Amino acid sequence: MVLKVNGQPVDVTLEDEKTVGDVLKSFEDAISQNEATTVGIVLDGVTVSPDAFDEILGKELEDKTSLELTVLSKGEIISALKDISAKMSALSLDEIPVLLQAGKDKEAAALIDSLATECDAFFHTATMSSLFPDVYGKLEIDGTDFLGFFKDFLQILSDFKDAMEGNDTVTVGDLAEYEIGPRLKAVTQAITTL
Repeated sequence: MVLKVNGQPVDVTLEDEKTVGDVLKSFEDAISQNEATTVGIVLDGVTVSPDAFDEILGKELEDKTSLELTVLSKGEIISALKDISAKMSALSLDEIPVLLQAGKDKEAAALIDSLATECDAFFHTATMSSLFPDVYGKLEIDGTDFLGFFKDFLQILSDFKDAMEGNDTVTVGDLAEYEIGPRLKAVTQAITTL
């Protein structure tokens, strides 16, 4: 059997493991002690979807069986959130209205692109943190759990997108400065508690 973890070959000695399910269980037991979990499985070159997971568990191991696992640790999640927080803190959203009023649309667009990138990274990483309930539970933003914050923030971002598409620079500026900016600060404050 060939085993790779996060792209790296791993020497494996099988003891009582006879099936893919046996290997996965043993592996998960071992990595959970290091506050990590498996987030992706490729068996014999085929990505295993969540729907197909149960089907592979009983597959007998052979010498040619190839298992590639993607593992994510709690430390990696926290580190990623802190990195995102630092990037969000560096965004000067209060400059957007000034740039728009000065006709510097390209500079404003670059700042808005950075905002979109960091928001996407935050939402994805915060969602992945649900694999570690103690981290996810600490993501209380402005007195609201992550899911409540996400729903509220998504509506504001939708309004922001509509204002941009309608070339409503006043609303774009107001939303950036008075709605989105304070929420990003609340996100960075929440992440400092991790």
